[in-house]
Amino acid sequence: MVARDDYVGKVVFDMNEVPTRVPPDSPLAPQWYRLEHRRSDTKVRGEVMLAVWMGTQADEAFPEAWHSDAASVHGEGVFSIRSKVYVSPKLWYLRVNVIEAQDVEPHDKSQPPQAFVKAHVGNQTLKTKVCPTKTPNPMWNEDLIFVAAEPFEELLVLTVENKVGSAKEELVGKIRLPLTMFERRLDHRPVHSRWFTLERFGFGALEGDKRHELKFSTRVHLRVCLEGAYHVLDESTLYISDVRPTARQLWKQPIGILEVGILSAEGILPMKTKDGKATTDAYCVAKYGQKWVRTRTIIESFSPKWNEQYTWEVYDPCTVITLGVFDNCHLGGNEKPTSGGGAKNDSRIGKVRIRLSTLEMDRIYTNSYPLLVLHPSGLKKMGELQLAVRFTCLSLANIIYLYGHPLLPKMHYLHPFTVNQLDSLRYQAMNIVAVRLGRTEPPLRKEVVEYMLDVDSHMWSMRRSKANFFRIVSLFSGLISMSRWLGEVRHWKNPITTVLVHVLFFLLICYPELILPTVFLYMFLIGIWNFRFRPRVPPSMDTKLSWAEAVHPDEMDEEFDTFPTSKAQDVVRMRYDRLRSVAGRIQTVVGDIATQGERFQAVLSWRDPRASSLFVFLCLIFAVVLYVTPFKMLALISGIVWLRHPRFRSKLPSVPSNFFRRLPSRADSML
Repeated sequence: MVARDDYVGKVVFDMNEVPTRVPPDSPLAPQWYRLEHRRSDTKVRGEVMLAVWMGTQADEAFPEAWHSDAASVHGEGVFSIRSKVYVSPKLWYLRVNVIEAQDVEPHDKSQPPQAFVKAHVGNQTLKTKVCPTKTPNPMWNEDLIFVAAEPFEELLVLTVENKVGSAKEELVGKIRLPLTMFERRLDHRPVHSRWFTLERFGFGALEGDKRHELKFSTRVHLRVCLEGAYHVLDESTLYISDVRPTARQLWKQPIGILEVGILSAEGILPMKTKDGKATTDAYCVAKYGQKWVRTRTIIESFSPKWNEQYTWEVYDPCTVITLGVFDNCHLGGNEKPTSGGGAKNDSRIGKVRIRLSTLEMDRIYTNSYPLLVLHPSGLKKMGELQLAVRFTCLSLANIIYLYGHPLLPKMHYLHPFTVNQLDSLRYQAMNIVAVRLGRTEPPLRKEVVEYMLDVDSHMWSMRRSKANFFRIVSLFSGLISMSRWLGEVRHWKNPITTVLVHVLFFLLICYPELILPTVFLYMFLIGIWNFRFRPRVPPSMDTKLSWAEAVHPDEMDEEFDTFPTSKAQDVVRMRYDRLRSVAGRIQTVVGDIATQGERFQAVLSWRDPRASSLFVFLCLIFAVVLYVTPFKMLALISGIVWLRHPRFRSKLPSVPSNFFRRLPSRADSML
């Protein structure tokens, strides 16, 4: 038998008559209100005591009223709709310098050991090279770098192992060390080394049998420290949001305040179906520095309005704030994603990046930014995100001072890591941040953190390769345009322009001290002229620059492929052949560049005796001529020859060009 709640009565208020309360006013006193019947008859059905008022966001009742639209959320999903502020774990680089070991005894005592050291911190595993000589006292002097997060829950586990065969290793000793025992280094001064005694491994050691106990144990010599003068990179340096070193003692004063108002979104596409109805439960995540913020989830709305404001301290203006919009798929209902995937992951709606150095100080920018997402089927616009952004300057002198200093802490330049180390360490740092934020309540899920930190930005993509190639072409477009203009001047396409260039050339020859001032004055005038056309709004994601509009469907499908690949063999073969053709063109270009460089070397290397002797003889003649002839005269004659009229010019290549192209390269020695 199902019981029903009995209807007692209702209270009706005229919204125009509700009083307004603004803190720090005291709360309104509750009053008794008569309950009316559903049919509004005059019969009194009881009274209820309550207080009614119009409040603001400063009201203590606002947090509860904020989520009054989430009545359809069930179970634990209630906790995942609240707005939250998260703080990334404090990350350190752990440097383990493995110097040497003593008394390494293998199981087979007839053969001297060929040892190496393997180190573990959490899920990270690194090992030294195998000692080239078989000796019981091996030496390595290698650095192993790990990423560790406070509080230090993991241990440093070191094992000394003996390489018995090509694929066989045996354990010699092991030691577990807590990270809290190591020194925290704030500069490049050396750290004291220590000897550690390893636990022995074997039947007797495990069973407590003392019959085979030796008078000595294997020892390992280590120099371990936590590096506080580095910034642990968990995001790409191209759009980094924090450049401070790990140690708080090395932090400078903030130079500004960043205020971001996450206002609303418009035109959000349906992301899932709920009870047969297409819907979206959107929330926004913003990340700058160590501070992450997550807005509340707006239930079942394609035009969510958050109207939330957050602030960050800014320590460097050349940093980037990242904002992402996601669909909440953990509200406890019978939701089904429109993509058809089985896993309940929060779907991506789009991402926006804003570089602080592109913002004018103390100006409020209120703009809409497109939310674009790449799918295996192509580019899709998911909606628009409306933001209000203001960068307030606290010290203009400090900002100007920072522009002349390195972006990262000085230890990155005094003792830099290799490129491979940086890639590996960044990947480990992103994993640690994703795991730690995933353990909060409500959790900031792994797929959200990875999308915000661009975890797959290093993966191969034909689309990105094309985009980067055309970025290079665009970069040199100015030089190409200048060379074309000079070619038109040389060929007298516009006689007036050519005559003016002759006049300018003669002036610079007569007054060479005006050359550098003229160049800098010209750049100054270009900068002043371009000030009129400066960007009025921060740049957003550019689909044309990203080469996302005209991308081939198979190239997009390849970009979303897993690593290692999960595609069929014929698809992988086709993509491999396509990659070989692209690499072949790159190989040809690189070979041509190498050929030109080797021809320069061949001038004086006597590979071509006649060309080298001719060049050496001409160098002697030029040395004498340049010594006795004034430099102004040489420059004047060279300029007149170069700018001569096409009537006096041959269409054949010049003599120096012919001579250079005849020089030998090492291409004919390649297989």
